[in-house]
Amino acid sequence: MSELKEGHPHGKMRRHEREITDRTEIDEIIASAKQMRIALVDGEIPFLVPVFYAFDGTYIYFHSAKVGTKIEIIKRNNNICFEISVDNGIVESDVACDFEAKHRTVIGIGKAYFVEEEAEKIKVLDLIVAQFTDKKFEYPKANVNGTAVLRIAIDSIKGKKHGV
Repeated sequence: MSELKEGHPHGKMRRHEREITDRTEIDEIIASAKQMRIALVDGEIPFLVPVFYAFDGTYIYFHSAKVGTKIEIIKRNNNICFEISVDNGIVESDVACDFEAKHRTVIGIGKAYFVEEEAEKIKVLDLIVAQFTDKKFEYPKANVNGTAVLRIAIDSIKGKKHGV
């Protein structure tokens, strides 16, 4: 991961007592969820979308149709932000303004790269499918060819928790 510049969104956390600094705990959060949200920027317009994903301990992968808004944005600008949250709920209070979000959340910034090699694409698709079932599948060649698989190389990552 690269060195963070002054003013970077992953700089010093204001509520440092809520920060997760243990990379093992951050990786556990990433591995425990099935869906993440990715944020992209097209010029000055932000774009946010949920996707299913898989994590291999180093990279986060997701898949998509080969055409569509997120693919066209990534082709122009492969900078990506992702968010994964688990243990969601509410920390209630007797005071109206003291309700808070219960959560463990990971937010990362990186670059998205297209996976082009067929064997690697199938390996990633297997990882994603394994999030939902133990069944093994063979993918029709047309489906593999029509599917975009992307790898996120993580530049920086932070975790935060509260109420768990």
